[in-house]
Amino acid sequence: MKFLTLNTHSWMENDPLKKLEDLCNAIIRHSFDVIALQEVNQLITAPIIHQALLADFSSTNNEHPIKEDNFAFLLQKKLQEKGLKYYWTWEPSHMGYDHFDEGLAILSLKPIQEVRSFFASKNKAYDDYKSRKVIGIKSAGQWFFNLHLGWWQDGHDPFPGQWEKCTALFDTLKGPIFLLGDFNNPAHIRHEGYELVTQKWFDTYHLAEQKDNGFTVAEAIDGWAENQSGLRIDYIFANQPVKTTSSQVIFNNINEPIVSDHFGVVVEIASQTKKSFHKDSYCET
Repeated sequence: MKFLTLNTHSWMENDPLKKLEDLCNAIIRHSFDVIALQEVNQLITAPIIHQALLADFSSTNNEHPIKEDNFAFLLQKKLQEKGLKYYWTWEPSHMGYDHFDEGLAILSLKPIQEVRSFFASKNKAYDDYKSRKVIGIKSAGQWFFNLHLGWWQDGHDPFPGQWEKCTALFDTLKGPIFLLGDFNNPAHIRHEGYELVTQKWFDTYHLAEQKDNGFTVAEAIDGWAENQSGLRIDYIFANQPVKTTSSQVIFNNINEPIVSDHFGVVVEIASQTKKSFHKDSYCET
């Protein structure tokens, strides 16, 4: 199985329609089993999509209907036109840049059996960009959650509290669980979010038999204005030690064209989890 996570930056990118096409073409080439996309936007004022066009869409709730310019809707439409059908879901967390519904999308090659969403943040104000939701799907008996969480030392809504709420939900589920997304916590910083997560979760980057440097942010971007070097903040975690063939950065102009201010991560899983394993916490120095 192949999984992709990507913070798309969608309609905030320069030449976004070309980048949407580049993303579509890459997905056609790779046929990812599950895709988690963050910062998936639609204009608040755009027309609502007719329900007949949403046959493969699974709604978490009906609070925010799909609009005609929804980035995930247009992507799955292009994919279907090219012969690759995905089942999908999307839900916004907050208003983005004053005029977007900004949210999370998951696309799955296999039918979606169940969907879930919840607030990871204490803050639930729609007009506050620090309001954070998590969405998840169950497909082929496995759970896949898409996360775009806050910063460790944020005085408004810090990462530890958000992760506590995530853990409370994940602990109620059985079977394989994968977490994909932008965690906003660099892997090289000790005693912060990355080490908190990897106390119980396996970083597929470390499990991978083949890997690159893993950097998904190369320079200063929104939320990391002072950054001047490579950061690894986009991850795919598993609750069990899955046999991971490879972990590779994508959309970095080496492996597929750049389509966002983040690069993506592709992980290939070779087999099911082992039946027993003692969890040792991974960390980077």
